[in-house]
Amino acid sequence: MTSAVIELDQVSLGWRDRVAVRDVSGSFARGSLTAIVGPNGAGKSTLIKGIMGLVSPLRGRIRLAGDARTHMACLPQQGELDRSFPLTAYDLVAMGAWQRVGPWKRFSPSEHDRVQSALDAVGLADFGSRIIGTLSGGQLQRALFARLLLHDAGTLLLDEPFAAVDRDTTEDLMQLLQAWHGEGRTVIAVLHDLELVRACFPRALLLAGQAVAWGATHDVLTPENLHLARHLCAGDYL
Repeated sequence: MTSAVIELDQVSLGWRDRVAVRDVSGSFARGSLTAIVGPNGAGKSTLIKGIMGLVSPLRGRIRLAGDARTHMACLPQQGELDRSFPLTAYDLVAMGAWQRVGPWKRFSPSEHDRVQSALDAVGLADFGSRIIGTLSGGQLQRALFARLLLHDAGTLLLDEPFAAVDRDTTEDLMQLLQAWHGEGRTVIAVLHDLELVRACFPRALLLAGQAVAWGATHDVLTPENLHLARHLCAGDYL
């Protein structure tokens, strides 16, 4: 039986008097590929932040298997990045080696090779010297995926990884996600494209401030469940 790498036990998340996610229980199996979907305001990003330890539960517990937190990496939404900071694409990717290198160790030739290999893998071989503010949305997202390659984490959390990128970029980056899944890594991604979820993600969690359904994607993304999610969030499903 596949063990759980992340377990949620009656978890509620939010800030002060606002609860964004309420009473969610369930688990992400080690090596699983899961999409988190739901209307705007459903609490998807908040749940990711809770798993990462950036938001403490108001109630309930989030349990991580063994040393999972130290072997976990997150791809944030692009809007959370300061693109005005004069950082090169190379430096952005190299930040993924922080856990191995730390603040004082010398950045070895092997780490330089890792960075260049990661840039090559995402189609940015010649973009290392570019300032991130000059990159297109798709190029920046490729650089962020390259940073995940440097992390070499066993559990990967991605918050809207395909937002504002073209179809070619989406297809290239989706191949990386599937390759990570094929290597036995646990991949959890917040997504809006339900057709992509149905085609590529075996499991899904449908949120609407609470868990509407969690399990095999074909059982979760039913018309009835999607209608209920829209009703709970009092808005149109996107």
